[in-house]
Amino acid sequence: MLIFCPPFALNLSALPLIVLPAAPNTASLPPASAASILPPTGTDADTSASDGVLPTPPREPTEAKLPPPPARPATRAHRIYPQQADGQAITLGGYTLSRWAEDWRGLRDPAKRKDWIDRLKYIPIDSRGDIYVTLSGEIRLRINDYSDPGLLNAGYRLEEQTRVVGGADLHIGPIRFYGELGHGGLSGHNYGTPLPKSRDALVAQQFFAEVSGAVGNYGVGVRYGRQQFTDGSVNLVSQIDNNTIHTSVQGIRGWAQSSSIRADLFDFKKVALGVKGLGDDHADDGTRFSGATLGMVFANAATRKLFLDPFIWRERNNALKWGSVTAREIRYYYGARLWGNFDRLALDWTIDHQDGSFNGRDISAWNAFIAQTYVLDPKHWKPKIGIHFDFGDGGGSFGKGTLRTAKAPFAGTIAYSYQGALNFTNLFQVSPNFTISPSRKLDVLTEFQHSWRVSPHDAVYRGLGTAYAGSETVPGRDVGDALRLQATWKMTRRVSIVGRYEYFVPGAILDRLGYGDSHFLAGWISYRF
Repeated sequence: MLIFCPPFALNLSALPLIVLPAAPNTASLPPASAASILPPTGTDADTSASDGVLPTPPREPTEAKLPPPPARPATRAHRIYPQQADGQAITLGGYTLSRWAEDWRGLRDPAKRKDWIDRLKYIPIDSRGDIYVTLSGEIRLRINDYSDPGLLNAGYRLEEQTRVVGGADLHIGPIRFYGELGHGGLSGHNYGTPLPKSRDALVAQQFFAEVSGAVGNYGVGVRYGRQQFTDGSVNLVSQIDNNTIHTSVQGIRGWAQSSSIRADLFDFKKVALGVKGLGDDHADDGTRFSGATLGMVFANAATRKLFLDPFIWRERNNALKWGSVTAREIRYYYGARLWGNFDRLALDWTIDHQDGSFNGRDISAWNAFIAQTYVLDPKHWKPKIGIHFDFGDGGGSFGKGTLRTAKAPFAGTIAYSYQGALNFTNLFQVSPNFTISPSRKLDVLTEFQHSWRVSPHDAVYRGLGTAYAGSETVPGRDVGDALRLQATWKMTRRVSIVGRYEYFVPGAILDRLGYGDSHFLAGWISYRF
């Protein structure tokens, strides 16, 4: 069964977390002060004002929005940076993409447990409850159907995907250990050679140790090991929940924060995945991603929240390909993200400049992701209008001199195409959208996208970042148009169903190269606890 649904070109959330001793932080819900805020449908946030989720500006439509968890842990006693903006994890209607971001200490009270599964969320080891374990899990069954995969008339593609994830979170006072195993299954028709992101017998998605606590009026912490990193615009960094296997990094991250400012420092290697099991997944020594992300609170009232997150990042890749050359690249990112809401208006703006070197050539490129939505009526079907503008610089891939192609450290591309037809490199895209919520549990969005090429002398790029062969030699700027639909039904507090449809029509550039229209249909059901 598939439920058609609208695309959210505006979908982003950066919410919860950091576990502080004697300072409950709940990734399941932001502080009570946010309870009256109406999030825009199509984000990863829950759509009910009563659930108290900050209306994070719409952006990439990742996975299904999930219903509120069975319990709401107490608000943190120690006042630190607003948890919905601390950069630790993205929230999906109470649950988080990074499951360690959830705090279930509220379930130490048996009266708050609604069923036997709630007992798995808080398992005390000692009589005082300072030592406890939280178990988490997910099962997702998904089908992707492409009428013309890769925009080529090569027969339909059918992908039947299975995701199974289990995690355990051990807390010993201010110390925690987290481990998470994942399995990705893939079958179907005409899907080619499986990529590790779609099929992996068993992968350690995360395993780390963490120490965190309060020092005076500051919250501090450090985490070492394999982990997920989502501190920034989803257009630049993401665990890419659209894949069967999540994206992880390995290394160290530390943070310090007060009630109004924060600072995060990190040094990671990317995790290279295999397909056979635990033995072939490893930290890739040919990559490195390090830097600092800061945060400042401009507003944190009940209906107005605004945050500014400047960042400076460095990325190294020893085997990156531009044009016909594969070489070492060192790239620096200097930018800032401004996001939040003013009553019914939600916004998410990110601008960054990139420089560095590739194979002895200088790099100079710009990115801009400008998204906003407005709630027309907060009561009757909650209609919302939105638009986002996405700009990724381009030029120089197939020539000499300065390289002007923009890129991301690691991020999903479904904001540009559900079926992976486009990447933001050398792309300018305008995407108006409209969303309605016929019921509290159902959200329906529709979106139209038009895409142009920034530099007519550079290629058009696919979702994986590879160029459409020969597109750099075809004149013009028209890349294509897309109609996108997405619907999300939150059946229960743990089960959700999503349907997704896209019809992509190539523009003059791709049409001259022989690429054609393509329909994409996807549907999945997710169970989380």
